[in-house]
Amino acid sequence: MDITIYILIAIILLAIIIVKKSLVIISQSETKIIERLGKYHATLQPGINVIIPFMDHAKEIIALRSGRYAYTNSIDLREQVYDFARQNVITKDNIQMQINALLYFQIVDPFKAVYEINNLPNAIEKLTQTTLRNIIGEMELDQTLTSRDTINTKLRSVLDDATNKWGIKVNRVELQDITPPESVLQAMEKQMQAERNKRATILTSEGEKQAAILQSEGEKTSMINRAEANKQQQILIADGQAEARIRKAEAEAIAIQKITDAVGQSTNPANYLIAQKYIQMLSDLAKNNNQKTVYLPFEASNLMGSIGGIKDMFKEK
Repeated sequence: MDITIYILIAIILLAIIIVKKSLVIISQSETKIIERLGKYHATLQPGINVIIPFMDHAKEIIALRSGRYAYTNSIDLREQVYDFARQNVITKDNIQMQINALLYFQIVDPFKAVYEINNLPNAIEKLTQTTLRNIIGEMELDQTLTSRDTINTKLRSVLDDATNKWGIKVNRVELQDITPPESVLQAMEKQMQAERNKRATILTSEGEKQAAILQSEGEKTSMINRAEANKQQQILIADGQAEARIRKAEAEAIAIQKITDAVGQSTNPANYLIAQKYIQMLSDLAKNNNQKTVYLPFEASNLMGSIGGIKDMFKEK
């Protein structure tokens, strides 16, 4: 009786072990490669899968776990990132520098990832390093520092083609740091400083040039404005003088007309006016001369004649 119980318990435990080993639960975005008696049998899908215990087993592969290579029988189908350590590369102009890169890839064919390559992470790392060295070796230092997008595109294209037979899809490659030697950095710093000084000198010269141009244009405009103002002033003065002369001539014409009307047509009004001018001139000379001097006009006879004309005019009245 006791032996029967032990046998029953053993059968139950064996059944539990068989059932447990027969049921394989696969998480989402993961898979396993199942081999039956050493030969590929199936690729398990997410969910519950049934296998034959002791005949079927999951194929182990090498994967990168926490920065170290480790064996695992679960294949992650999500996009993965590998951060490769710094490596020395040499440019076309024989400058040695250090570069590290990030590689984003995804396993799209688990069968190829398991059976076409032995150590997938190591193979990807070595391929990335050698390809990066080849690409950098075709470029000069200045081009390397300013063409990260070009390097990333070339590197991704080469890696994608090379890893296609491994069931890998390289989505993108990013260069993190490009570190030239200290001597090159110092030379670049001096070059940048010289370039900045050059640009500052050019900008200062351009500023002085523009200031001189603006100043000369301002002086030119000021001179033009002053000349235009003087011109307008002279025109206004000339117009005023002309207007004054016209007014004076009109006044004299009116005066002559009135004199003519007063003295009549028989007497020449010009004689009257000339006589007035002579008398006014003699009066002014007498006022301004302190010496006892007698002035006799050169044409005294004409003056007397004019005065006589004036006398005759008043007699007629």
